Amino acid sequence: MSAPLLRQTWTMSAVLINMFGQGLVLSFPSSLLPALSQPDSPIKADLHTASWLGSIVGVAGIPGFFISSFLMEMFGRKITHALVILPAIMGWIMIYFCQDITVLMIRKISRRTNASVCMGAMFIHIISGFLHWRTIALVAVTPLLFAFFVVCTWPESPAWLLSKQQYDKSERAFYWLRGNNEASRREIADTIKAQRERMTKPKLTLSYWEQTKDFLKKFTQKDFVKPVIITLLATIVLEMSGRHIFPAYLLHIMSEMTGEKSQSFYYTLGSDVIITASALFASILVKMMNRRTLLFSTGFAAFGVLMAVCTYLFLEAEGIIPRGRSWIPMSLLIVYFVLANLGCAPIPLALVGEVFPLSHRGAGLALSGVWISLGLIVGLKSTPHLIDSIKVYGFFAVYGIIMAVSLVILYFIMPETKDKTLQEIENYFNYGRFTNVDDDDEEANTKMIN
Repeated sequence: MSAPLLRQTWTMSAVLINMFGQGLVLSFPSSLLPALSQPDSPIKADLHTASWLGSIVGVAGIPGFFISSFLMEMFGRKITHALVILPAIMGWIMIYFCQDITVLMIRKISRRTNASVCMGAMFIHIISGFLHWRTIALVAVTPLLFAFFVVCTWPESPAWLLSKQQYDKSERAFYWLRGNNEASRREIADTIKAQRERMTKPKLTLSYWEQTKDFLKKFTQKDFVKPVIITLLATIVLEMSGRHIFPAYLLHIMSEMTGEKSQSFYYTLGSDVIITASALFASILVKMMNRRTLLFSTGFAAFGVLMAVCTYLFLEAEGIIPRGRSWIPMSLLIVYFVLANLGCAPIPLALVGEVFPLSHRGAGLALSGVWISLGLIVGLKSTPHLIDSIKVYGFFAVYGIIMAVSLVILYFIMPETKDKTLQEIENYFNYGRFTNVDDDDEEANTKMIN
């Protein structure tokens, strides 16, 4: 294994472990909420309060993304990643010692998601059958401590160093991560060249009002508006596919589908194993297949399977087909989970990191964070109420239709970003096609003048 690959693996391990911790957060309600509904629970929660406990992670995400964007802009990715892990550790400790709903809410606010998230969800579902929810909170601290240690060994982000005009440090950090070869030298040279051109333009000190106007002007620029629309729709696909919502309520969904609460635990674990395996396989497919091909083939197939689940459950509820064959909708739902995790989960998250140019990266990531947070709020808050009012088949139908409509729109506006550099993607949004900075500089400059 080459040195750059080892370094990338070590660097990514902190991100993956952090995502594992996020899987613990998202799935913790599946352990916490049933315990709080027990008659002998010292902390009580009705349906309304329970839905807020599940969704408050999304509420916390909105200021969290803006704060993290500010911290990344000021101090870089390394320090910011380290800082955001510390509140998560404190939050789990607060859960262990909490005695009322208010403290639980505060803890959920302190933490804000791939295969690692799925593993975290599966881990929670496994240990929830054997451990008290307070003990689970202590167990969840361990991966975060290791992630904090790994982050402390990172180099600073080359992109952040570029934005601070530290070109030599940026180049060294880039080679440390990617290796020093012809392709990497060309990519960093193109990126540095584009950044130097931006920095040659006069930069004035702006007042707060002028900064606000400058931000609003971004919505008149093609290389900002188009990525914003794409990430908004991609986020809707991500959340409506159940990526972050199903782990929180999977035990409840399974018990509603099968009518066998005692068996729902085993159905859930089986689903977790298959979901995690499909997410791991997706990480391979993303490297092999085009983004568009993977997203739309699996996305529309997942929609068809989910509609089949809805139809079966509806006919069963109406007495048109006999009950007692829960393996049929369960098998279909597992197929849906596999398809959704192959495309609808990884591709939207990849797009968020790919489509925004360096000049709009901070604002773009902040807005993407808001989209994800709003999706979490709506999804996690509405899910228990939807299941209670229109049953599981109605819940699936609503989410499936919204996901399908978003996929149709994305089909016509989303570019193919596989094997494209960030600079090439920026050029696409500016000029309508992918261009190479070195080979097409003169033509690009002509278009900018015109």
